[in-house]
Amino acid sequence: MVFTAIGALALTGCGDEGGSKDKTGDGAATGGSSKPSVTLPKLDGEKISVAAVWTGPEQANFTKVLDEFEARTGATVTFVPAQDPIVNFLGTKIAGGQPPDVAMIPQVGAIQQAVAKKWAKPVGAEAKAQLSKNYAKVWQDLGAVDGTQYGVYFKAANKSLVWYNAKAFENAGASEPKTWKDFIATAETVSASGVTPVSVGGADGWTLTDWFENIYLSQAGPEKYDQLAAHEIKWTDPSVKDALTTLAELFGKPALISGGADGALQTEFPVSVTQTFTGGDQPKGAMVFEGDFVSVNIAQTEAKIGTDAKVFPFPAVGADSPVVTGGDAAVALKDGKGAQALLTWLASTDAAKIWAEAGGFISPNKALDAAAYPNDVQRKIAEALIAAGDDVRFDMSDQAPQSFGGTPGKGEWKTLQDFLKNPKDIAGTQAKLESDAAKAWTS
Repeated sequence: MVFTAIGALALTGCGDEGGSKDKTGDGAATGGSSKPSVTLPKLDGEKISVAAVWTGPEQANFTKVLDEFEARTGATVTFVPAQDPIVNFLGTKIAGGQPPDVAMIPQVGAIQQAVAKKWAKPVGAEAKAQLSKNYAKVWQDLGAVDGTQYGVYFKAANKSLVWYNAKAFENAGASEPKTWKDFIATAETVSASGVTPVSVGGADGWTLTDWFENIYLSQAGPEKYDQLAAHEIKWTDPSVKDALTTLAELFGKPALISGGADGALQTEFPVSVTQTFTGGDQPKGAMVFEGDFVSVNIAQTEAKIGTDAKVFPFPAVGADSPVVTGGDAAVALKDGKGAQALLTWLASTDAAKIWAEAGGFISPNKALDAAAYPNDVQRKIAEALIAAGDDVRFDMSDQAPQSFGGTPGKGEWKTLQDFLKNPKDIAGTQAKLESDAAKAWTS
């Protein structure tokens, strides 16, 4: 799932703290750190365009980041609204002779496509220096193709979170589980209190891929995860059987899922969240699994994050809790000083701090002080992402060819929807996944 397609990320109570920064134009923003963390060139009169799929608060907050770049360099930056899938949008722009200077690309596979089509330009020395200083190796590798750096990951998502209705938990006498075994036991405890424990947005197949990926990463480990993501091992591998067997411990108990399997398959992701945080202590589901972007849907209810709506890490199936992530990388599509300077800026701590303070944002920049985040919930989510270091793994379905990992009604999305309906057919599910994957990787 491409998390940027969900909509704007906005935690309740996370407005622009203190308003827009006073721009000095001398390389540092007043009200921020007195000394800039990055040196940028003077670009007076230069025009730079940046394409991204962000809208609403996301676009507004990204614009603040671009405004500060303008103040420090003298360049003029234009935001170009893009549509998903962004590769198709960029293809149209490039065919028309009007590519943006930089594009924010939300999939590893899309970066690889941009490189294969010879659209992308390698990252320059200054931006690479910022990456080396501020990013774990895994985030650098995600933006590289065949050893050459093309992408600068600016925005990330922690997709390994379970959000819960605090009142429903309190009434049931339930506590936050740390392991998968505890998670199932907690679900049974909540169920015994008269509330269905788990809300699943099964109408959107990407949510089911995220369930699988978190279980697989924790149970099989990062190396196996990388192999399956690259289709270096088959979906008929015993490790996939183990993960599906674990997932069936939940999917095989319809009483634990809001509406049962049939109801879940008719529930779209936004509803899976809002029905968890409406109805007071008698919601349709007490827990919902998904990333930090759940906050935007909670904001559509009367629930307050941190009091009514709380969060815990995805339970550990193996030794550790998994951290699956998504993200948006800046990729230069034109040669030039301006595009490279913008990549350098986006790789800096100063740029990350601006959006972090505004809220609705997680940075993969390990040098960013967690104090920049506007509340404890978002700080905790960001710290978990950074603490995972090189063990963090990018969304597996977003690394796959789109026909397998990103198409409604087809491939992995469809097969896991079928599995939700019939979780006993583990062998048949594996065979179908492998058949579809084999076709996708050879086409």
